Amino acid sequence: MQYTKLGGTGLSVSRLCLGTMTFGSQCDEAVSFSILDKALEGGITFIDTADAYPFGGGLDDIGLTESIIGRWMKGKRQQIILTSKGGAVRVGRNVPWDASRKHLLDAVDASLRRLGTDYLDLYQVHHDDPSTPLEEIVEALDTIVRTGKARYVGVSNFLAYRLALALGHAEARKLYKVVSVQPRYSLLFRQIERELLPLAAEKRIGVMVYNPLAGGLLTGKYKSMSDPLAENTRFSVISNRASYRDRYWHDKEFATVDALRDAAAKAGQSLTALAVAWVLANPVVTSAIIGASRPEQLADSLAGVEFSLDALLKQQLDELTHEYRFGDAPR
Repeated sequence: MQYTKLGGTGLSVSRLCLGTMTFGSQCDEAVSFSILDKALEGGITFIDTADAYPFGGGLDDIGLTESIIGRWMKGKRQQIILTSKGGAVRVGRNVPWDASRKHLLDAVDASLRRLGTDYLDLYQVHHDDPSTPLEEIVEALDTIVRTGKARYVGVSNFLAYRLALALGHAEARKLYKVVSVQPRYSLLFRQIERELLPLAAEKRIGVMVYNPLAGGLLTGKYKSMSDPLAENTRFSVISNRASYRDRYWHDKEFATVDALRDAAAKAGQSLTALAVAWVLANPVVTSAIIGASRPEQLADSLAGVEFSLDALLKQQLDELTHEYRFGDAPR
C-alpha cells in the first residue's frame, strides 16, 4: 500500500480508501467485518462512511453502517483514519439535503455515538444544500473542528465554484478551511478534470474520489445491456438502481468498456486494477474510494495500487475515454 498526505494537511492516508455504503444492506455484519479485516490487512487504513448509509436500506436502517464500523473498530481506533459525512439524511422533511448548522451539529454527534469514538479524523458535508447559506455551512464546519469533534473538515459532491466560495468565506472570516473534496471520478466520468481538479491542485485540497469502478461496470463483469443482473448489486438494488443505470448503463459505456478490457488484457492486468491505477495516476487524486460486498473483491483494487501505468498506456486510456470529460457527450 502507498500512503500520501491529504492535500495541504499533515494527515497521512492510504491511496485506497474503503467505502462502506454496502455494510448493512448488501452485506451483513459478519461479512462487513471480513471486508474491514481484509482491507486493513492490505494496508487500507482510510475508511469512509456516512450517517445516511447503508445505501439501499430503508429509513430504519439509516446509521446502521456506522454502528457496524463502531463495533468492528473497538481496539483498533488508532490504526484508522476515519471519515464520515452528514447532510444527506432527510430528517423527516420533504427536502433533498440538509446542511444547516443545526442538522450538521446534531449529525456529527450522532455519528460519533454510533462509531463509538470521540472524534473523527475528517468530517464532510455529504451534499451541497442550496437552501442553506454557504456561510452557515462553513461556520458549522469550523465549529465542528473547534469543539474537537473532527480534526479536519471537507465537502462531498460540491461543484468547483461552490468549493471556491467556501474556501473564500473561510479565509475572509479566519475560519477553519475545507481540506478535502469527495467527487465522482472514473474512466467513464471525467468532468471534474475541467474545473474541480485544477482548483484542488491550486488550493492544495485533498481529493478522495468515489465510483472509480463506475458502480462495477469497470470490473468487466457485464458485457452488454442485455446481461442478466446479479442480485444485490448497485445496478439491481431497487433504491439505487435507477441512478446507477442512468449514470452508466448505456450502449456507449459498454462499447468503451470493451475497448478498455482489451487494453487491460494487453497490459496483463484485470480491468479493475487498470481502472484503479488510472484514477491514482492523476497527481491531484489523493485516494480512490473502493467498495465491496465480499472480501475477495478487494484483491484487484489492491493490485491497482501496485500497477504503475506507463506513459503510452496512460495516453491510450485517456484517448479512449476523452469524451467523458464533457457532460454533454453523445450517447
